[in-house]
Amino acid sequence: MARYEMIESGIGSAAKADILFELGLMYATGRDCETDVVAAHKWFNIAAIKGSERAAALRAELAAGMSKIEIARALREAREWMTTH
Repeated sequence: MARYEMIESGIGSAAKADILFELGLMYATGRDCETDVVAAHKWFNIAAIKGSERAAALRAELAAGMSKIEIARALREAREWMTTH
């Protein structure tokens, strides 16, 4: 899994949202990893929370093809990530 270190003082919120959005795209398209809709939804959700309108739109599009269980898992993982970062 890709890991991005984001230093609070060095990267603005728009740049953070862009990085998180790119993680969502990576998992949604299978770029350099296996396609994982749960991980993609998670990263799009976090990016949307950080202000990315593109992420919010793609999260909604992705959710339309996901089961309720997958969406619940993605939301739980996003919540866990947000509480530790």
